[in-house]
Amino acid sequence: MQRYNLRATAYPIHAAAPTKSVSTVKDLFPTQAFDYLQKTPDAVLIDCRSETEYLFVGHPSGAVHVAWQDGPDWEINPDFVAQVRAEADASRPVVLICRSGTRSVSAGLALEQAGYSNVYNVLEGFEGERDEKNHRGTTGGWRFHGLPWQQS
Repeated sequence: MQRYNLRATAYPIHAAAPTKSVSTVKDLFPTQAFDYLQKTPDAVLIDCRSETEYLFVGHPSGAVHVAWQDGPDWEINPDFVAQVRAEADASRPVVLICRSGTRSVSAGLALEQAGYSNVYNVLEGFEGERDEKNHRGTTGGWRFHGLPWQQS
């Protein structure tokens, strides 16, 4: 597992910053996340992108949708932790994925603050970073690596 310092800027300015100083959220590349999910049947994959992204861009097969932020105002979902808890209690591993691996860091920190101790962030997310033509999905991400996904 590789560690990146995404946590320094993970929480948007308008969101409450976590109080815990050391994060235990672990990072996995998409193929590592897929392998982990296959080997850990009690783990739940949470897609924390907006509803529009989840439905129209596509999502990993088997992912549960719980938006961290959603339109039209892109406010942090105040019920995020409760909605995740409805899918998986704090004893289960939670793997979080977003578009490029940034929102999922913020979501993971919120879960960590709520008592989840086995939280994973999918680096590169579902679509990956933009390429030189400003397109996503060409240099990284769940879809780029050929992992199972679907559109609603």
